[in-house]
Amino acid sequence: MRVVFMGYQTWGHRVLQALMDSRHEVVQVITHPDSGHEYETIWNDSVVDLAEKHDLPILVRQYANDDEVAARLRELAPDIIVSSDWRTWLSPAVYGLARHGAINVHDALLPRYGGFAPLNWAMINGEREVGVTVHFMNDDFDLGEIVLQRRVEVSDKDTVTNLFERTIEIFPEITLSALDLIESGTGQWISQDPAQATFFHKRSVEDSRIHWTWPADRLANLIRAQSDPYPNAFAYHNGVRLRVTAAAVSSKRYGGTPGRIFCPEGNGVVVVCGPDAHTGREQGLRILQVRTDDGTELPARAYFTSMGGYLTSH
Repeated sequence: MRVVFMGYQTWGHRVLQALMDSRHEVVQVITHPDSGHEYETIWNDSVVDLAEKHDLPILVRQYANDDEVAARLRELAPDIIVSSDWRTWLSPAVYGLARHGAINVHDALLPRYGGFAPLNWAMINGEREVGVTVHFMNDDFDLGEIVLQRRVEVSDKDTVTNLFERTIEIFPEITLSALDLIESGTGQWISQDPAQATFFHKRSVEDSRIHWTWPADRLANLIRAQSDPYPNAFAYHNGVRLRVTAAAVSSKRYGGTPGRIFCPEGNGVVVVCGPDAHTGREQGLRILQVRTDDGTELPARAYFTSMGGYLTSH
């Protein structure tokens, strides 16, 4: 099929490479301009560099709903638009110019976790599986009919970095399998239930801040969801920012004021946390590893040389 590709970052790079290695013909590449957003500089293999290497025509757009893009698609008469990490809404007036419309490859099990940073949000929320979905585009963001899904189990030892590495390997295969189904007309598409849909915003520095009123399991998940190379979860100790790079839920229950540095436990240091911390019914967060702003990495028991005092959110 004649394919117009729209994509960005490593997710887009992997899918574009798969399309070029396939029997399909990529007739146009559309990508976003370079971004300084912290989360858009992490997995950032260049779609532009790959397209230029193979002499593919390139358009750079933040949004691709303008007259020039529409005119280009009319000229190319593509069979389908394939999107991977295209980060803005695409108008039906544009994707309707392709014979089969447009499909998008998204690293979540839609209809849940539409929008941005789905793996980070899913890990924070303690999901036991994540995955990749290929769906048709329609008028609503990330709500078109599902073509294919692949599921990935989440273990207690996984970090968001592990989940990225496992899900990104699915992108080439699921994209080409979806194109086979669409071209052959043998697929059975699954309608998404809007009532089950959830949508998440882009993550920023504020979303890595530790709030000690959260329960310990959710805080441990937050720290796993902000593993390197993502911006680490952080709090403040004596007014100085401290990144928490490894943590677990305490084995015992600890009462008092959220944020209180309580005592050593095993190979870590327990901090009181949770919405009901004052009752003594909450487990604490056992901090295992910290990193200072100068990049020094320390075991928690080496950093916290005495107990008492507080870790604060600001």
